[in-house]
Amino acid sequence: MALRPIPLLVVLAVLLLPLAVPAEAAPRLPHPPPTSPVAVGFGGAVSSVDADATAAGLQVLRRGGNAVDAAVATAAALGVTEPFSSGFGGGGFLVYYNARTGNVYTVDGRETAPAAAREDLFLEDGRAIPFEEAVTSGLSVGVPGTPATWQTALDRFGTMRLPDVLRPAERIAERGFVVDEHFRSMVQDNAARFAAFPATRDLFMPGGRPPAVGTVLRNPDLANTYRLFGKHGPDVLYRGEIGRDVVRAVQNPPVDPAAARIVRPGRMTGDDLRAYRTVLREPTRIRYRGLDIYGMGPPSSGGTTVGEALNILERFDLRAMDDTQYLHHFLEASKLAFADRNRWVGDPAFSDVPTRELLTQHFADARSCLLRPDRALEAPVAPGDPHSPTPCGKSGPAVPKPDEGDSTTHLTVADSQGNVVAYTLTIEQTGGSGIVVPGRGFLLNNELTDFNSAPITPGVPDPNLPGPGKRPRSSMSPTIVLQHGRPLLAVGSPGGTTIITTVLQVLTGRLDRGLPLVDAIAAPRASQRNSTVTSAEADFGAGGERAALEALGHRFKVRSSIGLATGVERLPDGRWVAAAERTRGGGGAAGVVFPTWWPPGHASSTR
Repeated sequence: MALRPIPLLVVLAVLLLPLAVPAEAAPRLPHPPPTSPVAVGFGGAVSSVDADATAAGLQVLRRGGNAVDAAVATAAALGVTEPFSSGFGGGGFLVYYNARTGNVYTVDGRETAPAAAREDLFLEDGRAIPFEEAVTSGLSVGVPGTPATWQTALDRFGTMRLPDVLRPAERIAERGFVVDEHFRSMVQDNAARFAAFPATRDLFMPGGRPPAVGTVLRNPDLANTYRLFGKHGPDVLYRGEIGRDVVRAVQNPPVDPAAARIVRPGRMTGDDLRAYRTVLREPTRIRYRGLDIYGMGPPSSGGTTVGEALNILERFDLRAMDDTQYLHHFLEASKLAFADRNRWVGDPAFSDVPTRELLTQHFADARSCLLRPDRALEAPVAPGDPHSPTPCGKSGPAVPKPDEGDSTTHLTVADSQGNVVAYTLTIEQTGGSGIVVPGRGFLLNNELTDFNSAPITPGVPDPNLPGPGKRPRSSMSPTIVLQHGRPLLAVGSPGGTTIITTVLQVLTGRLDRGLPLVDAIAAPRASQRNSTVTSAEADFGAGGERAALEALGHRFKVRSSIGLATGVERLPDGRWVAAAERTRGGGGAAGVVFPTWWPPGHASSTR
């Protein structure tokens, strides 16, 4: 007797059965989900730095949520398992492609300075406060934007309720997660700082020491914070009880009296919380190799700087170059774009940021004439004038690269309808301000240290000085690439100012050099930010390219690791590729709803 085919709906129902298991039936001791740097399949994709967070996003996709719902779920889970890079007490930028309209939207959830902040916020007696003292203080804490970002994204673009997308993260916080080496090392690196705050020490250093790898860490306070947030929405922070606790922790940092540490109080008030708003901004957009590249506009410098660098490279055939010349052009384009970024980009509500002019091909061509194949430009390079671009022209003295914290995270999500989210979020330094809000389970950011404490170059206008209600400049670069109006890929990374160069290198590696996305992410990195020395990973240019680049005038300083990128790509047959780091940060976590096999040779071209 012939066997009848099983209906597809029955197969899907069987595949989804595990989701129907009640919470109380789940194993009491958590086990880390399996991780992979790449996955291919249908139904949607999630890529993040953490397996539990990726699993949370996939769970929401399997329950019928869209890419925005899954992005919020993934971000909330990262607030539990990757709390030193992002969380409820931070901010970020979200870029979203809507498959129904074909439009790209962005949400600016950057933290803001309190109304009492002035240009001298980090000055005492005319001198800059020592950076370590500024970082670990209430003075550095900006009004968090992440909770408002999640609600705004769900209200405008999502399909699920806030409590439902928070539930996976709430369960992880309640039941705990398995500590890995990356988590333990983050605590170890901040042990002296965390020990100064009893709430931070008790949460992350049980018994007074960093947690051992393989142990389970629980955060019931954060689980309760998520429950309150899900029930009452953002008002619980911006007008309610959690907000009162945040203000108290900022104004009177909960430091151990026995700690030998100066911890300055901050100036945030309840009025500052009530005044906070997310901003729906126009995305940046350029054309590159016939593709549309969308990014985040100011106060993020990611979209303008990645975009300008790509425009500079547009006139060069990177595909035909040998590896040395490709890397030389990549580094030089980064150098020039950073020269302009440092001079012109800040919060557009406070400065006249020439976003449109920075992204014109005319301006990029005027800058690219400085790029020579036989010699590296001497850095720092002077900025150009995007208002009146002249070939090889400059506008005033060079503006060096300021410091910027590099503990951030990025997630990338796509769904079965073709919607895509690239979302970068942060609390600034690793561990932010170091202050866990007592009883609430989350770290406060130290985002205001992204402002320059004083003008970088005396006599040159600085668009990134502190100010009341101002958003500090950021390098976060969530990026979505469209081909013929449909998503081709999306990428992003943490890493402070190296975010921009990481995203640029991944894009050129994939689009120009033909690398599969996972290989473009894994490639050894370098970061040139208009400095005399280029940061580079140890294996960058290991095939002889580094020596050849040095012969052109490049100078390198080895850095252990640059960035932790994630991305997704749409294949011609409709499947998604999710890609993450192979080894950096212990490896990332890529997943798809319905896995299939890897398509041989799919990445030989951009289609």
